[in-house]
Amino acid sequence: MKFPLMRNNILREDLDAVIEHLKQDDPILTHGANVRAFEAEWSDWLGVKHSVFVNSGASANLLTMAILKIRHPHGGEVIVPPLAWSSDIASVLQNGFKPVFADIDPRSLAMHPAQILAKVTANTRAVFLTHVQGFDGLSDALLGELKQRHIPLIEDVCESHGATHNDKKLGTFGWISNFSFYYAHHMSTIEGGMVCTDDPKVYQQVRMLRSHGMVREANDPDLRAAYQTEYPELNPDFIFAFAAYNTRNTEIGGIMGRSQLKRLDVNVRRRTANLLRFLKQIDPDKYRTDFKLEGSSNYAFNLILKHPDDDLVQRLMQKMRDSGVEFRRGSAGGGNQIRQPYLKGIVPDGHHRDFPEVEHVHFYGFYIGNFPDLRDEEVDQICAIVNSV
Repeated sequence: MKFPLMRNNILREDLDAVIEHLKQDDPILTHGANVRAFEAEWSDWLGVKHSVFVNSGASANLLTMAILKIRHPHGGEVIVPPLAWSSDIASVLQNGFKPVFADIDPRSLAMHPAQILAKVTANTRAVFLTHVQGFDGLSDALLGELKQRHIPLIEDVCESHGATHNDKKLGTFGWISNFSFYYAHHMSTIEGGMVCTDDPKVYQQVRMLRSHGMVREANDPDLRAAYQTEYPELNPDFIFAFAAYNTRNTEIGGIMGRSQLKRLDVNVRRRTANLLRFLKQIDPDKYRTDFKLEGSSNYAFNLILKHPDDDLVQRLMQKMRDSGVEFRRGSAGGGNQIRQPYLKGIVPDGHHRDFPEVEHVHFYGFYIGNFPDLRDEEVDQICAIVNSV
């Protein structure tokens, strides 16, 4: 593939750091000092009080919804995007909540603030907003309304590391935020994710949920003492507070995260420069160029037809295939999630048709690879290819 979705984001310096660790006589491989250091360094970079390193962004989603379930054991509704990765919606279902969908804003690809607020009911337990592919999905009006109505915001920032709203990083506005360090994302720990919060209670619960629900994983001595007092007949090292999971990461992941974090800001700037070059050159009569660029941290080039055109979209796909341009139709996660079989019987038949903006992206939208070592001349070549149809 001449123009892949991603080139290797794992550099020699990352591997050398891992090798140095492995050279020790008795290296620790399960999570230990490097995991803790990565969590602290990530919290400092993002601007939050607490971060918990897990084995994937999907696990971050899962634990976040598990936290919400602790607060609402009888369920309720969570407002979710139809343009997202499947784990956003799956984690809602897995924890007994009802997903309620809101259509997207074509400029940000995130849920439109007005659509979100229109779906709020007395049963709304949270808004789970995905910042899609590096765009800022927030508005001041949305943040103000959610605060006034006491509805927690959960931010999925898995594709948008370093993006900002009002010069403040995404992932710092919500009650909880989730990140992914999968191979193709802004930085990689091979597999990995992070749960971030300023809420000390959430922090302790995520630490326990990550490791089978074990109370000893909490680092609050008062919390551990309270459980030990309540359950004196149990071994204090094996008190399980929750029916939980094992989503721990490893020392290797922590080492790679610490190494990659050092160049994350530089990579963000390069990705954004690539996007601006791309949007400046693609044909605005054929493709949308009016995206919300303020604070963006681009993940991939979005190529969305301005108007529905079945003939043009077929010619475009064939041209990209012939030219070695790797692409994903439907943009993030396979397009409109409401069409996916895992939601059959959960949403009404034909429900996908109630979301015209995401339906347009589903059939007439693509993303193309953008990464830090993509050269200017390669961006220019991609633009020439997509403009030629």
